[in-house]
Amino acid sequence: MASFKLGLQLLIPLLLIICLCEAEQKLSTKECEKLGFTGLALCSDCHTFAEYIKDQDLVAECLKCCAEDSDDATSKVIYSGAILEVCMRKLVFYPELVGFIEEEKDKFPSVRVQYAYNSPPMLIMLDDEGQHKETIRVDNWKREHILQFLKEKVKPSSEI
Repeated sequence: MASFKLGLQLLIPLLLIICLCEAEQKLSTKECEKLGFTGLALCSDCHTFAEYIKDQDLVAECLKCCAEDSDDATSKVIYSGAILEVCMRKLVFYPELVGFIEEEKDKFPSVRVQYAYNSPPMLIMLDDEGQHKETIRVDNWKREHILQFLKEKVKPSSEI
């Protein structure tokens, strides 16, 4: 039993090294969204994922879509604005989003709501030129999470 644990301890790092080598080429945001990897996934999340998921192809795709870990990786990224995109017909299934749109959205002049048919709820983060920089799914976010994220990630006085 001890030799099995030792073998497993050696196998996991080896598999991660193989995945890292394959993950050197990064995929575009759109390609990652098609694979189901959206949001602010850090590469450490992919390594944790690899401990539980035995599908190495899936782990390799995760590594091609992740952001490198560092103290500055996500904490220092600030956007000039955002678009909260959602399907108007599906909005009834997201009371937290409805509450945010009706009661909190006006606190963020650089955030606008855009209705798109059949779109899952997502925040499209914008750079200084108003260009799409990142897409973050917010299906299961509570109103407080949206508020906190926008306070931390969107410049308060910018206009789109």
